[in-house]
Amino acid sequence: MTHSIHPQTRRGRGPARRIGRSLALVLPVVLVFSGTLAVASVNWSGTPQSPVLAAADTSAADASLRTAARAPQDVLRDQLLMELQKKDPGAALTQLQQAVNDRPSLAEHCASIARSLGKAAVRVYGPTKAQSYARPVCDTSFASGVVAANG
Repeated sequence: MTHSIHPQTRRGRGPARRIGRSLALVLPVVLVFSGTLAVASVNWSGTPQSPVLAAADTSAADASLRTAARAPQDVLRDQLLMELQKKDPGAALTQLQQAVNDRPSLAEHCASIARSLGKAAVRVYGPTKAQSYARPVCDTSFASGVVAANG
């Protein structure tokens, strides 16, 4: 007769086995549920919702990322409005013409950008001086922006 050193126990009926089976059934459900909650709680829009995050989002690197995500005509408009304030409307109009020549896809937005420049020029320089910078960039849209801001 052969005897084993370990006494035989009933297989599959111990408490460890029951706990293991319960975990095997419950753990995947918990993991899927927590993963779903984690994905749902992420702010996928890219706009910060917390004031702390909004304040931290003002670095130059973040600004360049936001610029890259915007439409090219909006980026150009903002650059030209800054140029208008730094130098004068003439410099901004020259850059607008160069941008349209370099990127013909911007031509459809040229008139609205030039009108925006005309309105901004009136705010910065007044109507008379702003009108003195008018030239036929984008079919006199700059001049129509000056008139619209003045009237």
